[in-house]
Amino acid sequence: MMFLVALRKELLEQWRTRRVLAVVAVLFAFGLLSPLLALLTPQLMALVPGAESFAGLLPEPSVVDAVDQYLKNLTQFGILLALLLTMGLVTQERERGTAALVLVKPLPRSAFLGAKLCAMAVTFLIGVVLGAAASFVYTWFLFEPLRIGAWSAMNGLLWLYLMVYVALALLASTLSRSLVVAGALGVGLMAVMGTLGALPALREYLPGRLLVWGAAMAFGGSAPAAWPALWASLGIILVSWITAWLIFLRQEL
Repeated sequence: MMFLVALRKELLEQWRTRRVLAVVAVLFAFGLLSPLLALLTPQLMALVPGAESFAGLLPEPSVVDAVDQYLKNLTQFGILLALLLTMGLVTQERERGTAALVLVKPLPRSAFLGAKLCAMAVTFLIGVVLGAAASFVYTWFLFEPLRIGAWSAMNGLLWLYLMVYVALALLASTLSRSLVVAGALGVGLMAVMGTLGALPALREYLPGRLLVWGAAMAFGGSAPAAWPALWASLGIILVSWITAWLIFLRQEL
């Protein structure tokens, strides 16, 4: 019951602080623009001084390019949103003193952190759903229809991928006493994830593999399912939240 009250409070704060609007606007915009950018890439290359010769070597844009552009845009800007909108969730409440007021209700600290993670999950789910819908329709219009089941599955994996970075940013916010330190620590954790993902021995077990799996499904390919990466992503989210909770239990507000 206390968790639901905390979740309602977090969702209301997401709305009042325009976090929902920011996520929806960015993901929807890039979902809509991605097929168009894929279509216009050869023409854009031809406008770059010195790159005219390369423009003629580019193959005719296809639905594959549209999906690749979509995944590239939503992962890059989604990770940036995850960091910017999550890194202050705990840090700012401690600085303003609102965390101490809320936790004397009494609200368990697990519910406090759990509600923040779930509220961000809802916010990003809304953004991904709307961005996916916009890209689906525009890709159909500019290229060819996509399979809606495979497209939905791919975007589910994309949402899970972004939630890994939301969880890491929440951990950074819990560890830090200032917004600057939280941002730096969040960037550091994300850099570690990127470095580990570049190692061939670990690549199959890290969140980036989810995007490869999702893209293969969207293209109708037969890439092997990346279940290890899916379970590892869920594990990273869970471990990040548990670590944040254990640290938060011992912190003075």
